[in-house]
Order: sequence, then C-alpha cells, then structure tokens
Amino acid sequence: MSQKIQTLSGYINEYQRSVHQPEKFWGRIAQSFHWQKPWDNVLSWDFKGPDIKWFENAKLNLTENIFERHLFTHGEKAAIIWEPNDPKEAHRIISYRELFEMTCQFSNALEAQGVEKGDRVIIYMPMIPEAAVAMLACARIGAVHSVVFAGFSSSALADRINDCEAKIVLTSDGNFRGSKNIPVKEVVDEALEKTSTVEKVIVCKRTNSEVTMKSTRDVWWHDVIKGQSIDHKAVTLDAEDLLFILYTSGSTGKPKGVVHTTGGYMVYTQYSFLNVFQYEQDDVYWCTADIGWITGHSYIVYGPLLAGATTLMFEGVPTYPHAGRFWEIIDKYKVNQFYTAPTAIRALQAKGLEPIAPYSLDSLKVIGSVGEPINEEAWHWYHDHIGKGNCPLVDTWWQTETGGIMISPLAGITPNKPAHASLPLPGIQPVIVDAEGNELKGNNVEGNLCIKFPWPSILRTTYGDHKRFKETYFSTYPGMYFTGDGAKRDHDGYLRILGRVDDVINVSGHRMGTAEVENAINEHPRVIESAVVGYPHDIKGQGIYAYAICDREGVSDQVLIEEIKGTVRKIIGPIAKPDEVQIVNGLPKTRSGKIMRRILRKVASKDISNLGDTSTLLNPEVIAEIIDGSPSD
Repeated sequence: MSQKIQTLSGYINEYQRSVHQPEKFWGRIAQSFHWQKPWDNVLSWDFKGPDIKWFENAKLNLTENIFERHLFTHGEKAAIIWEPNDPKEAHRIISYRELFEMTCQFSNALEAQGVEKGDRVIIYMPMIPEAAVAMLACARIGAVHSVVFAGFSSSALADRINDCEAKIVLTSDGNFRGSKNIPVKEVVDEALEKTSTVEKVIVCKRTNSEVTMKSTRDVWWHDVIKGQSIDHKAVTLDAEDLLFILYTSGSTGKPKGVVHTTGGYMVYTQYSFLNVFQYEQDDVYWCTADIGWITGHSYIVYGPLLAGATTLMFEGVPTYPHAGRFWEIIDKYKVNQFYTAPTAIRALQAKGLEPIAPYSLDSLKVIGSVGEPINEEAWHWYHDHIGKGNCPLVDTWWQTETGGIMISPLAGITPNKPAHASLPLPGIQPVIVDAEGNELKGNNVEGNLCIKFPWPSILRTTYGDHKRFKETYFSTYPGMYFTGDGAKRDHDGYLRILGRVDDVINVSGHRMGTAEVENAINEHPRVIESAVVGYPHDIKGQGIYAYAICDREGVSDQVLIEEIKGTVRKIIGPIAKPDEVQIVNGLPKTRSGKIMRRILRKVASKDISNLGDTSTLLNPEVIAEIIDGSPSD
C-alpha cells in the first residue's frame, strides 16, 4: 500500500518528484512488484521514432503479481464477485485461490491446444468470470490476447482476426443481455468464413443454446479443462513483451490494433487504480464497463486484481429487469467504489428519482465517470442523488492508447469541480498547444491536448503498422503524443476535456471513426457517397448523423434509411448504427473536392445561425437543400 497518496500536499510532492526525476520515481513505484529479474534501465524513449521502452530487460509474469504475490495474505479473499444478467440466477464469488486454480487449469488447456508464447488469441465472450480467466491465462503463458466486444458484427470480428493473425478464438454459445439471448457462436462461425489463421475455437456454455460445432475446429471449454492440472508455472516474459492488442476506431476506416506491453502496463494500472479510487483492502469495487473495452481491461481485471482488490463483474444492463438494477447491486454487495459512463448516468437520470428511492446507497465512498467528458447537469445529478453529496466524484480522462487513467481527481484528495477532469496523475505531463504546436502556458487557455513525456502504460505501436502509429499520434505535433482531444485549463489550473478535434465520434464513451462508418454505409448498393458527423445527443453524448447520396429510383427514402442503418449494424455492429440518416442530392465540397464537415456538423446540431465562411465551396446551393431536408424535432 506504500504506493498510495494520502493528502493533497502528498499529491503535490509526488507530482513534482515524478516530473523532476521520472526514472527514479517510477523505479521506486515498480520495486513493490515481483520481478524475476530487475531492469537494467527504467526508461529509454524517443518520440521521433517513436520508440519507448520501460523497465528494459526486466523479466516477469504479470499473473505472478496477481496470484503468487497475494496468495499468502489474500488466498481466501473474494477476487471476483459475479452478478448475472438475470437477478434470479445465482451469483458467484470467486476467491483469489480459486481464480488462481482456474487460471492455471485454463493455461494448461490452452497449451494443450497448441497455444504458445506470442500467439494471438481472440476473446469474444460475455461478461462472465471465464472471460477474465481467459485474459489471465493468456498472460500466464505469454500469449497475446485481443478482446473483441461481443456486440461487434462478424465482419468487424473477421477484420480483427485477420489483422492480428489470431490462432485461436475463445467464445460462448450465446450471451444474455437484458431480455435478449444473442447467438454469439453463429457470429464467430460467420466471421471464420472470411479468415484463414484460426486453428481452434473454444466455446464456453452460457445460454445452453443449440450451436453448430465443427468437429476438427470447435471444442467445448468444459472438455478442454477436464483433467488439466491446477498447477502451472508462469512463463517468463520480458517487460516489453506484448500483453494484449485492443482495436480502436481511428479517423481512417481500418481499426487500429493498439499494443500494450507487460511491465509498464502492470505498474501503471495498479498505481492509478489505488490512487484514483483510494481503494482500501476490505472495499468492494465495481466498474460497469465491458471487458471488450480498455476500461474493462485496466479497471475490472488487471488494476484491481494486481492491487489485491475485490472486483465486481456485471453481465447485464442498467435497466434490466428494472431501472434500479445498478442501485440494487450496490446495496446487495455493499459496493464502495462505483465507476460508470456518462451515457449510463444520463439514461438513468431520464428515469427520474423513483427507481433510486428503495435503495440506501450508503456503502458508497467514491463514484466515478469514464469514457467521455461528463456534462454539468449529469455531474450534479450523479453527485447529489447517487453520491448523496458525500462521495467524491472522480471524472477520469484517459484513452485506449494511454492504458490507464491520466487526468482525474484523486478521491477525497483533489477538490472536485463539476465536469472538470482536474489534475494529471503523478508521472503525466500534459500540455495544451495551439494549432501550430506552440505550448500555451499559464491558466485560462484552450487548445489541443498533448502529452510531452512518456508514462509506463503508453501504447508501444499499432500492431503490424509502426508507420501508422507514428502518423496518428506523433506527427501532428512532433516531439509530443497528440491525444486528438481539445482541452481548456481554467483559472485554477484545472483541466476540462472538450472532446475530439479529429474525425472521431465519441458514442456512449466508445470511439467510432467517421471513415469506418462511411465505409460501411458505402457498402449499400444504392449509396453513391456518404458523410458522417457527430452531433449532440441527450443520452449518448454524441450521436451519429449520416448524409447519403443514393440512387433513389423506385425506392422510398424511408426504406433506404432503414436499409442503410441495417447495413452499418451488420458490418460493424449495433453500436455504430447511425441515429439519423438524411438522404441528400449533394454534399458541400470545396473546390479541391473535400467535404466541408463543419457545415454538416452544424446542420446535424440544428445550429445554422452562423455557418461561417462558405466562399470556398464549389456547390454552395446544396446547403439550403440539406437544411430544408434535415429532420425536425
């Protein structure tokens, strides 16, 4: 627990030490972990390459730091509390010793199926303990896991399998989600028709649905673990060996495989978890994310388990079977730290206070927000009605690429300010720059958010494409990591995140590249050209608004709109389905042929009072047509 900051002056001292002597600072933090061989050098880095290495030549296994490091003191403690989708089904409480045995057994099973160090393993599973076991077993044997959110379509899954050349897929027969029973194995079967590298599919029984099992390829989870030992010696890994690949949308159509390595990610996720949430050893912590996203990786599985915490996994959705489900679970397990997304907060806020009334919520010590900037109205509702005005609210800013929380209040230590991510964690050096890359110093400034010094859990590359890594993150402002977000530093020096400044939409906390959605829309045979923008959405934060030029002969616009939405749903998944589709005759383009998205964003946002300079448009007449044809409230 020596890693924990206790006071505001303690934070200030730690922060100053971390900036003045970063190698010494992180070397001290890392000493509390178990290393099979210590590092030769804490950090070597070059943002021009870019090339970043933390804890060079150190040897370790991350799972030894979850299990062997904790078993003597934490063996019987609850590691995972699992709450099923249906509250009538029995929950599960898994101790650290039981989780260790499950991980060892599945590690042996994976090796028996031919999985070796460095092989890529796709995990496409529901929120059940076996999904966490799958991640931990991969880490134990040195295989590289890539979790794909089980709401993505077969095409999106196939793209990810092909990009990382996965050897094995771990999945389930089906998923329960609210009142739905989703046929997940069918999606995998369809995806594998477009891939050639997968040798085995291991299927976990969850819904007892009828599934087709291909005899030479598909095996049941319960069969592969049968007879496997519950002992397994962890494989020795280098600090810079790959831990996982997680795909994220970018401003170009193809998803990027964000690569995280073992040593630095381990150190930073535990450190940030302990300090942001101020976790105490008997606390029950609950993050409502799915493990398909980075939040689930860092703050359901790795961060909490490395810290010896009790982490709650929830399979369901916040409104099933009733709108008080979150609050019911908090009271049921006496949850102390609760971490969720603004989208969920706004959706539950819309249900009013009645669903909260039956629950005391008096176990809560910390509430948190993740995925997107939280608006002030939702901040106050969450703080007043869920935190009862007594709980610090940690409004966390970070990304898939950063691996861990970067800017956030430390619970009960940093004074809260509504809708402000506040101050950077120790070791994080954010800067605000103008369009030319000049640093804007002092307070009351607004610009683009960059980070000027590496931190242990920074992504190392994009899988198989280092050039894209450099172009995406280090070419806009040379010598700095560009986050793609705008930010404002106020008169107190607090940071407020203003959202994306590139062609990425933040839908319910999940980043969606506009180009990826456009590519899917353009697959519809009647679509000639499309443009996608984000617009303010009451629940999701940002919605997806699509403009499409179509061959309309013999078909109504309404039919086209539904078909376009269906096409996106099929190619990417329900999360990317446009909220609005407008069929148009033309798109506003500059003389060089670029679509003027600024105007499309204004129309989508119903903000047409000032469209700005349109003198460079080749076809200004289309603007009036688009405005006239936009849906009214």
